[in-house]
Amino acid sequence: LLFGFIIYFVFSFRNKQKGYVLLQNQKAQIDAQNEQLEKANTDLKATQAQLIQSEKMASLGELTAGIAHEIQNPLNFINNFSEINQELIDEVLENLAQVTNPETQQNLREIKDNSAKIMQHGSRVDAIVKGMLQHSRKSTGQKDATDINALCDEFLRLSYHGLRAKDKSFKANYKTDFDPSLPKINVVPQEIGRVILNLINNAFYTVNEKGKEDIPGYMPIVMVATKKEDKKVIISIQDNGKGIPEKLKGKVFQPFFTTKPTGQGTGLGLSLSYDIVKMHGGEIQVKSKEEEGTEIRIVLPM
Repeated sequence: LLFGFIIYFVFSFRNKQKGYVLLQNQKAQIDAQNEQLEKANTDLKATQAQLIQSEKMASLGELTAGIAHEIQNPLNFINNFSEINQELIDEVLENLAQVTNPETQQNLREIKDNSAKIMQHGSRVDAIVKGMLQHSRKSTGQKDATDINALCDEFLRLSYHGLRAKDKSFKANYKTDFDPSLPKINVVPQEIGRVILNLINNAFYTVNEKGKEDIPGYMPIVMVATKKEDKKVIISIQDNGKGIPEKLKGKVFQPFFTTKPTGQGTGLGLSLSYDIVKMHGGEIQVKSKEEEGTEIRIVLPM
């Protein structure tokens, strides 16, 4: 009887052990399924957010393109006729050079100055319209495996040499710190290239402007760096320029907001950059201290 009880106890214990192991395996499977469902749900929400953003951008793009095209036609007339007026007034002034009528000549000069102002502000509106059309431009959205280091290097040099060619007084330097182990990531290279170029142009602009103040010992410099961090690729564009005042930091990505003087910028570059990075599932981070400099980080998912 005792022997039978022992055998029963052993078999019962083994069955319980098997049942426990089976339950643990089932629990592990359920946990794994729950984890997969949670990940699928997170991915679905991210996809939905991108689709909503894409729809918003498409609607805004259509509206912006319509407005921009409507403005462009009368604007062309303003600019063209202002230019013709300038030429006609120059001819009249030449013909009146022999006539001693200073009042008439002065009136013509004032008309010429007014015409120049019309052209100046017409050109400003033209730049805004071009920016609006750029905002509304549809991208193919074709993502390719892209070498971010090569992209940054290409647009850094393009910005630097382009600014030097346009402005003979331009004085600035640059440094790079690219992570050689950075993997290629899937992005639309033309779009991310536009973002990098815009941010580098802004960085060079602010260091060049600060350099004009003749601050003793000041060396204008822009640093472009890349690195990996938590399954993300980070592009950092840092300058030692004038920085962004604390009260303006929250506005830098708003369309048409710019810290540049009138005529120097349309305020659409950062807004467009923000939208492009968002469409890639990334974000733009801004760190700045007034009169010390700014760092803008583009964070993209691997």
